[in-house]
Amino acid sequence: MRPAVYDRDMPRRLPLVWLLLALAAACAPAPSASDLRSAPLTPPPSPSLAGTPAPVATATRIPAPTPQPPPASAIVPGSIDRTSLDLAAVYAVDLTVDVATGALRVVTTIGLTNDSDGGIDRLELNTIAARLGEIDVTEASVDGRPVDIEIDDQTVVVPLGGILPEGEVAEVQLTYAATLRPDLDGSDWLFSRAGGTLALYRWIPWVSRATPFDRPNHGDPFVTPSSPRVRIHVATDRPMVLAAAAPDPGPTPGPGPGGTDPGPAARAWTFEVNDVRDVAIVLAPDFAVTTGEAEGIPIRAYTRPGGLDGQRLVAQAAHALTTEASRIGVEYPLPAYSVVETTGGYGMESPGLTWIPRGTTAANLPYLVHHETAHQWFYGLVGNDQQAQPFADEAAADLLARTVLGAIRASRCDPAPLDRPITRYSQACYYEVIYIQGGNVLDDVRAAMGSEPFWAAMGDYVEANRDGLGGTRQLLEALRAASPVDLLPILRARFPDLY
Repeated sequence: MRPAVYDRDMPRRLPLVWLLLALAAACAPAPSASDLRSAPLTPPPSPSLAGTPAPVATATRIPAPTPQPPPASAIVPGSIDRTSLDLAAVYAVDLTVDVATGALRVVTTIGLTNDSDGGIDRLELNTIAARLGEIDVTEASVDGRPVDIEIDDQTVVVPLGGILPEGEVAEVQLTYAATLRPDLDGSDWLFSRAGGTLALYRWIPWVSRATPFDRPNHGDPFVTPSSPRVRIHVATDRPMVLAAAAPDPGPTPGPGPGGTDPGPAARAWTFEVNDVRDVAIVLAPDFAVTTGEAEGIPIRAYTRPGGLDGQRLVAQAAHALTTEASRIGVEYPLPAYSVVETTGGYGMESPGLTWIPRGTTAANLPYLVHHETAHQWFYGLVGNDQQAQPFADEAAADLLARTVLGAIRASRCDPAPLDRPITRYSQACYYEVIYIQGGNVLDDVRAAMGSEPFWAAMGDYVEANRDGLGGTRQLLEALRAASPVDLLPILRARFPDLY
């Protein structure tokens, strides 16, 4: 495994406006670095799984084009064995899906600015396809120059071919083929075609750091900085209904808010989302769509025949968005919210889109929707290293959900430290320790410092780290700074490595 050096300071808020210039025509001059900052990033042409038709014979002889040199690049010769999370990255992604086989072709173009305090000579891109999809990277280039990538666990290591200095820009393109898993075993439900739905989580190669995927529980082995803009084109070989983070779904289904109607089936979609850490999608041929809203936020619930109740999903999502935003004092950050029924696995969050398994009981549905919705703040707005510091998002989200539901309960496992990575907890007690005990410790802190200053401090922590990366220590220190009483006796008992 390649040694790594990282910037561990919290990334600054990513710039909201910088765009990547498409390559000029063959006779045009190469773009400058300043050009790259001001031009639109466009997805590559949609590939086809059917292959390329044979050329048609012609009597006209067309001369071959004159080879052109690669475009100008800011990358300079050298090697420093360094990458960083402090990078501004915008993504243009083209996905082609063969529905019957689950075969995927993904072309990702990343417009990159090095915002770290030094040069970097590689990217570490994480994607579940590297572990679950039998990934085959067919092309990789940096500023138009081919590079040889390395796959390490769930990480695709992309050498830049030199050093990208601080403040400079580059374009990285990666093309891969993969296949969705045919079952829901283990972690397969995150990247699957089973029971009539296709579910893709963490399928985009995303700027990250090398992080192990294996763990003895269902913890999230991810760390993802926020991107100011992601443009996605999806194409399928047969009509499907797409559930995604706030794409334009076409005409409003049903007779207005609260209506349910078959979803708008199509074979191609193009949409854009801003300030997100991931773009999860789910496809099915027979999704019905139920619509509603919460204080002006459109809500869509995607359900399948014989599955979950779309109107109940909308009602629970609306309650969660309204009550949780009020309690944390921070508005829901995205322009729309979708909840989608998946074939199985666990409830799962992604920015603007929540997965709810088909088999969720009526009694558990309110909690599951409220917990996953709470992640729109803790992980969605303020991120963290979910593999190394699960407390920062799971405990905070669980407390927020259980508080608005009045459902705080005792843990069913013995007390354990809360500052461990997900690999240190068993499947039997991971949820009971990190979610339940973690939320209860935060509730003890609330009782000690008072509800009003506690929730104000939680909201301040979110705002201070908006679109950045926080963590367990940053969260606890924000609470300590706002507390009128000493919190160290509570914290030392449960965070031995931090206090």
